[in-house]
Amino acid sequence: MSSSITTWSRGLAAVLVAAALSCGGAGGGSGGTAQRGGASDFALRDLSGRTVRLSDHRGKVVLINFWATWCVPCKVELPHLERLYKQFGPQGFVVLAIAMDGPESSANVDPQARQYGLTFPVLLDEETRVVAVYNPKRTAPFTVIVGRDGAVAKRREGYHAGDEVKVEADIKALLAARVDPP
Repeated sequence: MSSSITTWSRGLAAVLVAAALSCGGAGGGSGGTAQRGGASDFALRDLSGRTVRLSDHRGKVVLINFWATWCVPCKVELPHLERLYKQFGPQGFVVLAIAMDGPESSANVDPQARQYGLTFPVLLDEETRVVAVYNPKRTAPFTVIVGRDGAVAKRREGYHAGDEVKVEADIKALLAARVDPP
């Protein structure tokens, strides 16, 4: 009987940890209070040192892309994200690129963003607080798309040639979706 109680206790502990993570409980100071609709708000510094919050873009379609300078598929995907940002930005679309580079490689983020001519906000998450909330497996690249209503609409792991076509279709659908006021 003792082993069944232990097994049950471990299962309960796993459920509680998963619930805490999904609610942003592991997010810490910059990591995560849930917005209406479920996407956890966060605040991170961009490459210029300005604080950017997810909630700053409420009412827009937001693509959150987790990437790293050492990630080869990320380097292929970033120019596609820039094209989508330029194409759909005027319609209420935003890209927030969150660099997962730690202190040992974060100095490479700005030069790489410049190399690719990125005009959307590139954010630093050296303490991985936002990564822990949205991308706990630390997959790179990893994309989360938040609809105008603040709800997470799509998640996508990795990048393969042609994925940008699917992402573009998702963006178009979310931009066209009617959102009821709160």
